[in-house]
Amino acid sequence: MLRRSTEHLAAKGASSARLDAERLLGKALGLERIELYMDLDRRLTDSELTAARGLLARRAAREPLQHVLGEWGFRRLTLTVDARGLIPRPETEIVVERCLRLLAGCEEPRVLDIGTGSGAIALALADEHPGAIVTGIDVSPGALALAAANVERTGLAVELRHHDLSSGLPPGPWELVVSNPPYVDPSDASSLEPEVREWEPAIALYGVGLHGSIARSAHDVLVPGGVLVLEVGERQGDEVSAVLGGLGYRDVAVTPDLAGRPRVVEGRTSA
Repeated sequence: MLRRSTEHLAAKGASSARLDAERLLGKALGLERIELYMDLDRRLTDSELTAARGLLARRAAREPLQHVLGEWGFRRLTLTVDARGLIPRPETEIVVERCLRLLAGCEEPRVLDIGTGSGAIALALADEHPGAIVTGIDVSPGALALAAANVERTGLAVELRHHDLSSGLPPGPWELVVSNPPYVDPSDASSLEPEVREWEPAIALYGVGLHGSIARSAHDVLVPGGVLVLEVGERQGDEVSAVLGGLGYRDVAVTPDLAGRPRVVEGRTSA
């Protein structure tokens, strides 16, 4: 079953067919990946085969593995994921890492997460900086419902608010404002993998100029010396850095992701 599932997913274009097959079969059998290899000679029951085939069919249709599993790991947390919010990704973990470094020494920082989606950034900050007072905002009711499910799942204290950026930002003041905003140009949609293009929410994917809008609004609600942290596309680092510099942010810096691509831009307001 594992071998045939891997071959089937590879034929359908899945880039990590073996890993996906292991995760899906493990979910169907209630086993961890390593446990599959401890019991390879066991014959699957009819109900197990039905469950495995159902999961496999969803993944073969290029539904994201994370959606099929219904959950995904992000830093120290396991979060519920579905089509209401972006899938938490490793590059966004770099955003959290930068935020934690910038908040070091601040005992009770007030943090605003713009476009919280699944709540991944907000919850990770609340988890790893226990003194942080974290608020997540989003314009999507579906995303907020997903984030609320993850607040309940993790038991972490994060306030969630429905908020439209067209009305500015909540006044705070905030020691840190962070966002992974929509930054994919709609004209680039055809270049995205089907898992992204067809399954993740367009409202969270596509946007032009939002980094600048957020930076302008954040400048008015950050405390003196407060920090803005933004996730950016791999070709947007220089442009967003220039925007922050033009708005008067100081100590503007770009941090690469694990592949060496510019991924996080940060800046600090004047003290």
